Amino acid sequence: MSDLDVRIVKLEPVRVASFHGFGESPEDEAWNKLVAWAKPKGLLHDPQHHRIYGFNNPNPSPGSPNYGYEFWMAVGPEMQAEGDMEIKDFAGGLYAVTFCDVQGKPYDTIPATWKKLVQWHEKSKYKRASHQWLEEHLNIEGAPEDAFNLNLYMPIAE
Repeated sequence: MSDLDVRIVKLEPVRVASFHGFGESPEDEAWNKLVAWAKPKGLLHDPQHHRIYGFNNPNPSPGSPNYGYEFWMAVGPEMQAEGDMEIKDFAGGLYAVTFCDVQGKPYDTIPATWKKLVQWHEKSKYKRASHQWLEEHLNIEGAPEDAFNLNLYMPIAE
C-alpha cells in the first residue's frame, strides 16, 4: 500500500497537563511553559510515564502568521492546575501511527510525513475519526533543539 511504516495503536484515556502558545512560534512558547513547569518536578526524566504530545490549536489560517500549539504531558491524579497549566482528561482512541525523524528540518519533514500518513489512510480500510490528531515528542531530554523525533498519530475508526 505504501512505503510508510504505519502501526495501529489504541491510546487509553489519560490525564494531561496542558500548555498553550499562540503567535508565529507557538511551539516554542508552549514548550518553554511545559519545561519551566516539568523540569523542577523531575518529570522530563521519565518519558514512559510522562509522555508528551502536541498539536496545532488553532490551526494556521491563510493570510496570518499566527496560530496556536498545545502541549500535553501525561500526569497522575495528584497533579493540580497551576499558573498557565491546565489539567485535562483525554478520552484516548484508535490511531494510525508513524515515526517522523525531523533531522533538523521540522518545517519540511513534519508536514511531508503527515501528508504521507494521510495518503496511507486514503488507501486503508480505516474510516476517519474525530478525536485529537497528535504529535508525540520523543527523545526530549538532551536533544538539540532541531534534532528531535516524533510519532504522528492520525485518529481512525474501524
